[in-house]
Amino acid sequence: MKKRGLIIAICVAILVLLGVLIFAWPYRGFLPIFGPAPVDLSKVIPEQPTSSTELEIVREGINQTGLPLKMPRGFSINLFAKNLEGPRSIRFAPNGVLMAAEPSAGRISALPDANKDGVADARNDLATGLNRPHDFLFYPSDGYDLFVAETDGLSKMRLNADFTQTSDRKLLTKLPTGGRHTTKSLEFAMAGKSEERILISIGSSCDVCREQDARRGSIQSVALDGSDLKPYSVGLRNSVFLEVAPDGQVWATEMGRDFLGDNLPPDEVNIIEEDKNYGWPTCYGKNIHDTQFDKNTYIRNPCMAPFETPSHIDLPAHSAPLGLAFVPKDAGWPKEYEGNLFVAYHGSWNRTQPTGYAVRRFVLDEAGNAVSNEDFISGWLSEQGVLGRPADLTFAKDGSLYISDDKTGLIYRITPP
Repeated sequence: MKKRGLIIAICVAILVLLGVLIFAWPYRGFLPIFGPAPVDLSKVIPEQPTSSTELEIVREGINQTGLPLKMPRGFSINLFAKNLEGPRSIRFAPNGVLMAAEPSAGRISALPDANKDGVADARNDLATGLNRPHDFLFYPSDGYDLFVAETDGLSKMRLNADFTQTSDRKLLTKLPTGGRHTTKSLEFAMAGKSEERILISIGSSCDVCREQDARRGSIQSVALDGSDLKPYSVGLRNSVFLEVAPDGQVWATEMGRDFLGDNLPPDEVNIIEEDKNYGWPTCYGKNIHDTQFDKNTYIRNPCMAPFETPSHIDLPAHSAPLGLAFVPKDAGWPKEYEGNLFVAYHGSWNRTQPTGYAVRRFVLDEAGNAVSNEDFISGWLSEQGVLGRPADLTFAKDGSLYISDDKTGLIYRITPP
């Protein structure tokens, strides 16, 4: 009997494994994500700024596998920091020091560059013991308050005068956690406002569903003391990063749902406006009705304006857009780049062939509409596998672009010609 039971258990295990493989095979694009990168970029990307022209020489002469990252001729790249633990959001403190959120380490790190050589001198703890912090803000009135988006709430702490330590940590408001999407991101909602409030993006608990908690799949607004949490924009499945545009509007990247094939639905960039509904879970992209999820029959398409707000920019499905940043004016960049939008494509999983793994450049007209787009940096997706995953983008006052990579634990620094 025992032998028979063992045989049955083995057969059941084999059937379960086959079922998983059959289900997962159409989405095998996730396979390259796991495991170590086949090329250690920390040993390939130079620590001192090196132009794209010089990189071609390095690729031919030193790195026999081929230096993978590609960018326009004349731009320079170097490693600003390494050995971080999954860095996500990066921001500059009021004192000019780059700070990085490391959710898996439960900390926010300071990365000072005292000698201004474009390489971090050290990694110093700014705040530790946090619950998977994903984003943070420095309060602008005096620069000494730090707001942190932890996975379960918005907290605030006090910074010392030289921005090296925090104290008086206080939980301002609890937020829903668990489920499919657990990151929270922050931005100030001050464009045209007389009062100062913080926007908090809260992802959905599922791939596609009707949420029981109305805070999920939305961007909430809260007062600086943590009170008066209320909806700001809804119908946003997972707006992982927020960014203030030069005109003061808040833009957000948005990840579309899975299991509609390789090319649907599009991921999105949205301009976030108060009291707008961006469609999820019923609509996606340019107000396309998700009839696979929403089986109800309507006399009129429920996704037609003015009921829902269409995406501002459609992106390739499953690119997983994260950080976004606008090229500042008068920062040393070529004129054709000024005002352009950069978006970090973290990379796909729900796809037969992987896509993304790049920083994409969008040329915008005066109204903020995308007129063209192209890869600015590519090569993290190679024939050998996934070498890295760009996460967040931010510009320094001197015009340098910093990019966090949460797969390799690196922060890259890009400087214009």
